[in-house]
Amino acid sequence: MCLEKKLESRQKRKYEPEFKNKILRLHLEEGRTLLSLSDEYGVHKATISNWVKSYREECETNPTIQEERDHFKRKPKLRKQLEELEKENSFLKKAAALFAKEID
Repeated sequence: MCLEKKLESRQKRKYEPEFKNKILRLHLEEGRTLLSLSDEYGVHKATISNWVKSYREECETNPTIQEERDHFKRKPKLRKQLEELEKENSFLKKAAALFAKEID
């Protein structure tokens, strides 16, 4: 009986393409680690790694998917840039308020 459970756990599970795409997006676009995704969604880390590898290989041959991947790469950079600009803006607002107090 214990052997049957081991064999069942070794059988390949089928995942829906939408689910795979969600995991890929979370990893590539949001920068989530394979380990965190594995823990959260119950998918082995090696499985997710294989999906990422397949996606990258597909990007080499499919220009549409390559554009999507480029978009995924740009988004975290833009998010970081926005965060930095918001910090600078907040600092400048505080400095302007300080200078306005000094003038009064």
